[in-house]
Amino acid sequence: MAQGKIVGLENENVVLRAGNLSLTLLPHLGGKIASIRIGETELLQAPLLPYAARTQTMAFDEGDASGWDECLPSVAACSVQLADGSAAQIPDHGDLWRVEWQSTGAIEGTLRAECFSLPLVLVRRLAVSETEAGRELRLNYTATNTGKKAIPWSWAAHPLFVAEAGDRIVLPDSIHCLRLEGSGGQRLGTGGETVSWPIARLAAGGETDLSLAQSIDSGIGDKLFAGPLSAKENWCALERPGAGVTIRVSFDPAATPYLGLWICYGGWPDRPGAKQECVAMEPCTAPVDSLAVPGPWSRTLAAGESFSWPMTVEIQSIEV
Repeated sequence: MAQGKIVGLENENVVLRAGNLSLTLLPHLGGKIASIRIGETELLQAPLLPYAARTQTMAFDEGDASGWDECLPSVAACSVQLADGSAAQIPDHGDLWRVEWQSTGAIEGTLRAECFSLPLVLVRRLAVSETEAGRELRLNYTATNTGKKAIPWSWAAHPLFVAEAGDRIVLPDSIHCLRLEGSGGQRLGTGGETVSWPIARLAAGGETDLSLAQSIDSGIGDKLFAGPLSAKENWCALERPGAGVTIRVSFDPAATPYLGLWICYGGWPDRPGAKQECVAMEPCTAPVDSLAVPGPWSRTLAAGESFSWPMTVEIQSIEV
């Protein structure tokens, strides 16, 4: 296995390469993975708006809404009651895409960021390499409660992979149904319902193949969850024949037992302007976007406690 390395710092950006894989990080803009390129092919959603400073309260669609961010301590904006009777106000898509991240080991692509709504620190260690099967991104995360009391938390990766009509999402054969978080125009029904995979019934009648990417003018925007997942259900993939690659995401269900799927083919943002055309494959700790929704998935970190988990992205070449 040939290890990747940092080859340059450009306007505070961090660039890592392994063979024809090039990855760009923006520590000053939420630690965003802004670009994953194989040769000249970009694999991540392009910015919908120019990069700009973020505030602690702005909505996610007021920003560039692109690339790969980390959602902590919640995906949805919410108010969370704490054990001492106070409430924490969590903004849209969490804290970390809004704050500057600090390098703690640039050779290894390691970045650290502090939440402001709850006393949480996230450290993300990222390395790229060449393998016999293609190229690989290996990520390891550690969340730590730096406060003096136990706090609730949830995490979701938020990698927005470009998709075009004819691309296909692949899940383990044992997954036959998903939980619906939301669906643009309620085309699949209302949040909380169970949706069959891959062939789902439409609320207005008829069926659709959720695994098959549609064109951007379809106006689709659906969020779904699989899980809790077994040890063998530890992966998902996006097959992109036009780009000549398969993107395979793997994770540890013992640590992150759920998988979120955001499938957007022109259905978001709701405002005028550019729309997303992407599939986000999101290992996560909960099958809901809001930290304020309790369930068997709810988790806390005691004062000073840390929790770690892995994630891997393999990019394999396929015959076009």
